[in-house]
Amino acid sequence: MVGCAYVVIRLVACVCVFVVKMSATLTKQPAKNVSKSNTGATGAAGASGAPPVIPLASPLMGKKKKPFLGMPAPLGYVPGLGRGATGFTTRSDIGPARDANDPVDDRHAPPGKRTVGDQMKKNQEEDEEDLNDTNYDEFNGYAGSLFSSGPYEKDDEEADAIYSALDKRMDERRKERRELREKEEIEKYRMERPKIQQQFSDLKRKLAEVSEEEWLSIPEVGDARNKRQRNPRYEKLTPVPDSFFSKHLQTGEKHTSVDPLKGLGGLNTPYPGSMTPGLMTPGTGDLDMRKIGQARNTLMDMRLSQVSDSVSGQTVVDPKGYLTDLNSMIPTHGGDISDIKKARLLLKSVRETNPHHPPAWIASARLEEVTGKLQVARNLIMKGTEMCPKSEDVWLEAARLQPGDTAKAVVAQAVRHLPQSVRIYIRAAELETDVRGKKKVLRKALENVSKSVRLWKAAVELEEQEDARIMLSRAVECCPTSVELWLALARLETYENARRVLNKARENIPTDRHIWITAAKLEEANGNTQMVDKIIERAITSLRANGVEINREQWIQDAEECDKAGSVATCQAVIRAVVGIGIEEEDCKHTWMEDSDSCVAHGALECARAIYAHALQVFPSKKSVWLRAAYFEKNNGTRESLETLLQKAVAHCPKAEVLWLMGAKSKWLAEDVPAARSILALAFQANPNSEEIWLAAVKLESENNEYERARRLLAKARSSAPTARVFMKSVKLEWVLGNIEAAQELCTEALKHYEDFPKLWMMKGQIEEQCDNTDKAREAYNQGLKKCPQSVALWQLTSRLEERVGQLTRARAILEKARLKNPQGPELWLESVRLEYRSGLKNIANTLMAKALQECPNSGILWAEAVFLEARPQRKTKSVDALKKCEHDPYVLLAVAKLFWSERKITKAREWFLRTVKIDPDLGDAWALFYKFELQHGTEAQQEEVRKRCENTEPRHGELWCAESKHVLNWQKKTVEILAQVASKIKNTF
Repeated sequence: MVGCAYVVIRLVACVCVFVVKMSATLTKQPAKNVSKSNTGATGAAGASGAPPVIPLASPLMGKKKKPFLGMPAPLGYVPGLGRGATGFTTRSDIGPARDANDPVDDRHAPPGKRTVGDQMKKNQEEDEEDLNDTNYDEFNGYAGSLFSSGPYEKDDEEADAIYSALDKRMDERRKERRELREKEEIEKYRMERPKIQQQFSDLKRKLAEVSEEEWLSIPEVGDARNKRQRNPRYEKLTPVPDSFFSKHLQTGEKHTSVDPLKGLGGLNTPYPGSMTPGLMTPGTGDLDMRKIGQARNTLMDMRLSQVSDSVSGQTVVDPKGYLTDLNSMIPTHGGDISDIKKARLLLKSVRETNPHHPPAWIASARLEEVTGKLQVARNLIMKGTEMCPKSEDVWLEAARLQPGDTAKAVVAQAVRHLPQSVRIYIRAAELETDVRGKKKVLRKALENVSKSVRLWKAAVELEEQEDARIMLSRAVECCPTSVELWLALARLETYENARRVLNKARENIPTDRHIWITAAKLEEANGNTQMVDKIIERAITSLRANGVEINREQWIQDAEECDKAGSVATCQAVIRAVVGIGIEEEDCKHTWMEDSDSCVAHGALECARAIYAHALQVFPSKKSVWLRAAYFEKNNGTRESLETLLQKAVAHCPKAEVLWLMGAKSKWLAEDVPAARSILALAFQANPNSEEIWLAAVKLESENNEYERARRLLAKARSSAPTARVFMKSVKLEWVLGNIEAAQELCTEALKHYEDFPKLWMMKGQIEEQCDNTDKAREAYNQGLKKCPQSVALWQLTSRLEERVGQLTRARAILEKARLKNPQGPELWLESVRLEYRSGLKNIANTLMAKALQECPNSGILWAEAVFLEARPQRKTKSVDALKKCEHDPYVLLAVAKLFWSERKITKAREWFLRTVKIDPDLGDAWALFYKFELQHGTEAQQEEVRKRCENTEPRHGELWCAESKHVLNWQKKTVEILAQVASKIKNTF
């Protein structure tokens, strides 16, 4: 019922719309006709100037005219339909009658539409409505429209628009409530049936607590297939030997003939074993092995002929080297044949369009050259010389492509067309094989082009010294603005003549600095060093007068070149003249230090020395400048230059203790002990009660076996300048000399004054351990931990003591307590990991390492240890993670070097060792491992280089290094001896 009501309402709406339209049309039409008639009458009257003409009455116009006459019929109007006068259809309207099996007019119709019957059936199916139950709805009825088969007219469209507007308006009124209801229903549905993603959300949140170690420890998904499916056995094909065929041919010989009595005459098909020409020996059943070998050779020849080089005309291929021939066939042009054809056509079009364009001819010739058609390339380029006779590039390309004698003829022809071309003359000289011919060509060229510096230089290079000097004299006349020619002439002349030449050069070229620098070098070479500074000063003045800007960087580069050439005075003069140009006063020190480092990096040591000298003149009381200059002399100078500089330094900075100590150490290394003592005495006068100087004096005496003097010095230091370090050195001296009781007394006395100095507690515990007093050592360590809970080394010593006596549980407890006191201490975490590893509990060690990396993610020492806790296949991945976290940490770099060493990648390992000792030269472990590596894989020179660098650096830190260097038995050993000792104790267990 609802569906029927909907259809009735829609019909009424259509009728209403049609009525409204018709009424509007009928009301508008009369006015329009009237206006047209009035307009026409007015126009006629206006045109003739007469009054308007009134139409005459007619008997036919007695009735009123219908308003719709002359109008177009409305849509859907059928004439006579209202009074029942419907039209009829004849055969001429619909065409001749056709059978259902007749083909349609479209010859390319698809299957199912190729006959008239097929098309009629298709049209009937489209017209029929789908009245199936599945197409019926209780509210809307059948899907679709009742009038779907009728025409869709304009009034239908307007009715649909009205209904759409009504539906939209009604929908907006209930939109908010509907959306709210739908949202509640969706939420209720989601609560009853949550997604899988929501069901696992709590577990996914817990993934944030999973460490990287635990994630990596998750096993990979295995292959659940059985062994036969995982490893399928492929079909194996074994070639059958010839003997197999021969044997079976003989056994089956009785089946190879046919009895003629059986009436099968005419069966002439040869069977194996019969008289068959070819592979069988006539009259026997044996296989002819010789013919099989011939057949194999023939087959191989056929296959090789297929891969022969058809381009070069090769018809015979070496069977042994045919792969090499195949490699030679690979085109070198980098493109396929279609690209070459396209390029050839394109270049041909360019040549034909613009035949006087030189690049087109050059490109065409090079294309043919690349594809191997050298003669075609030569022909093209020669044609290009005809079309472009004034192009230098075309002639040079032609000379390059032609062989020797032909190239000379081409160049001669080019000279006739381009007599002023320098490049063609140079090419002609290069084509000559003997020096005499080259000279002849170049001299002929200089007759035509006398202003070319390039030709003069090429000609002078071929001459002897005297002839070159004569030619250069003429060259500077022809090319007076060439600095190179002037300088070359000055180098060949005598001292006096060179000075005149340079003076003339300055007159002709007053804006070039190289002439002035060459003049200064000339004076220095002849011993007039006092003139060098004057010449450089005049150069700066003259160049500024001529409007030349003084570029400081260029002048410093020139000074570096003078330094490398051996002109030290000129180098220093240039530095003094330009080092302060263009720099603000507050930036001078920083800029000069950078300049000196740059000069050292470039190998210009005299330039760096001159910069330091100038900086010390400007800043004579700057301790940092003196220190950098002293380190420069120590690394790059001699001992005399270092001592001279240090004497000046302590005179200007007497309060700088480090300068006094460097001077004393230099004298001590030179085995001049009295001079070292005198320097320290002067240092005492300038810095009374200085701890560093007291300790340096004690070290000097103890290293020279003057133990009594060292004791007296320490006693004076304890009375006049008592410090914790002084007491520590006093205890250490008695300890290493074997006076254990005196050492213990001094240590007890020191702890009364400095109980918060952890090294004193450590020394006390170690002395007790040395005397096998474990309880007293434990007591000393425990007392020290109460006073110094932040000392990591003290916690480590306590834990190791418990481990040595077998108390692993107590050692773990001590380390856990230490971590609570020092939560961000990577050394304590590392000690805990190593304790478990030494106990054989590798799983616990790995777990502790994962926690340690969470607490200290940027600790290089932990990452380095974590790399070698992994199994060998995972070490590389772990090292990559370590480098991402700690890219410039020396422990990580050292671990990577050890990793490459374990994989026998010698070159890479050496590179990483060098990088490690460069980043942290004070790390003794890196030097020891590097030296051990060179002992196994390096040469004597490489080993010596590592020893020298380590000796100059004097490293003081490192776990392995400190264990040896601070041992009481090694207190007098040099750096090289400790290096060898540490390297000998390193074992390749990684």
